[in-house]
Amino acid sequence: MKTLRSAVVISAFLLPPAVQADEAAAQRGKAFAQTHCARCHATGTAGESSLANAPPFQTLHRRYPIESLEETFGEGIRTGHRTMPEFQLDQKQILDLIAYLRSLEQ
Repeated sequence: MKTLRSAVVISAFLLPPAVQADEAAAQRGKAFAQTHCARCHATGTAGESSLANAPPFQTLHRRYPIESLEETFGEGIRTGHRTMPEFQLDQKQILDLIAYLRSLEQ
């Protein structure tokens, strides 16, 4: 176990700072999604959403270019069905959530 921890720590130092920043943003975005979206959407790398018309996050990139969601998140998400709450994210939350959604494309 100690060897594995050491490998993780060492590999963190080998990653370029931009990659480390992207990973940190993706982790914050994941936490946001789990807190605010997981009640209806599957927010992980696999699985079906608990609400049938709520697309799983791992397939969003097939429906929308992820970068195009940045403006939608900034303006506030409004949908045609009653069960989707209306909400608006701040710029940091948007960037974090976009980073997380990008990480799911792989």
